Amino acid sequence: MKWSDVCKDEQLHNLPYKIELNEWGNIVMSPASNRHGNIQSKIAFFLMTLMSEGTVLTECAVETSKGVKVADVVWASAEFLERNRGTTPYIEAPEICVEIRSPSNSDREMFEKKDLYFAKGTREYWLCDEEGRIVFYNHRGEMNGSGIYPKMPRSVEVDA
Repeated sequence: MKWSDVCKDEQLHNLPYKIELNEWGNIVMSPASNRHGNIQSKIAFFLMTLMSEGTVLTECAVETSKGVKVADVVWASAEFLERNRGTTPYIEAPEICVEIRSPSNSDREMFEKKDLYFAKGTREYWLCDEEGRIVFYNHRGEMNGSGIYPKMPRSVEVDA
């Protein structure tokens, strides 16, 4: 199955799950919680209100060597958007890719996504846990904070 098939399939439009494709084109689904959505909106809000340039997207599809992965939140520069205008999934990863851990996610899965996004050109990967704590990574490893977005706090308050 291709990502364009997933996007066009009306039976998949209103599922309460995050959908991705694995390297064999099979659909992989992860249930989303209100807590997950709350954290996702808080991170997107921080990026949208404090960054002077670029665009914030939620549920951003990126074609990787292991299928289409969908980052919970991304920040993309104007240059990135110009290069990738009109494509779904993106063939390269935006500058910042954020994943929010769900109870069903393993460490292996989250670090594999990190590696896949870096292989597709992301400059930073942020991994947020269910308590709202964020760990920042660049291609060399863990950082004390974001180099692209230094005003980003190391945690967000969770309401849900």
